[in-house]
Amino acid sequence: MTFAATILTLYPEMFPGPLGLSLAGRALGEGKWTLDAVNIRDFAIDKHRTVDDTPAGGGAGMVLRVDVLAAAIDSVPRDRPILAMTPRGAPLSQARVRQLAEGPGVTILCGRFEGFDERIFDARGVEEVSIGDYILSGGEMGALVLLDACIRLLPGVMGAASSGVDESFETGLLEYPHYTRPPMWEGRTIPEVLRSGDHARIAAWRKSMAETETRLRRPDLWERHIGARVQSPSGAHAKTKDE
Repeated sequence: MTFAATILTLYPEMFPGPLGLSLAGRALGEGKWTLDAVNIRDFAIDKHRTVDDTPAGGGAGMVLRVDVLAAAIDSVPRDRPILAMTPRGAPLSQARVRQLAEGPGVTILCGRFEGFDERIFDARGVEEVSIGDYILSGGEMGALVLLDACIRLLPGVMGAASSGVDESFETGLLEYPHYTRPPMWEGRTIPEVLRSGDHARIAAWRKSMAETETRLRRPDLWERHIGARVQSPSGAHAKTKDE
């Protein structure tokens, strides 16, 4: 099954953009995923190709029209989730990315101006997604982020199937630190354990460092991780001195 991505945007020329390079670009060329960028403006209903109007109730900015958005959505296959990039959406998680990557593909609706007419979400079953607590000029950059996160998980894209297993967020923790040659640089050395050749010690060190990094840098993730351990099927969990 080929992962199919459809982007509904006012700026189709922004795609594939960086997704045409590196691993994603090679996978696109090999047919592991497909991309169709559709111009929302093509579905305007007046001679001026108007896609927005003033906010009901007054206020600054312009709002994307629901009739135009609906026509754009109705023009593309409906066999996959429809996502809208918006700061009001649910935060994108690695778990959701994996779900999407395992499916047939995604349709991504990219907003501009003040955003979307609210009626489009329920009327067309659109899932609102956010990539962070900040504002961009439009949804296109968010769509690129979401697609990159999905594409790298597709079979054969990263090479070794284990490449993504130990990465940040895959296990609920941040990733452990990495080192490579030279062993000594500006007086700083690679930790001895990583040069020991003892795979059991290395695995234990990496697990410990992942936990430490998460606890110090992202206490919110750490609390969630501890909660998940407490609620594990076995029900057994011994508290450590750090909990």
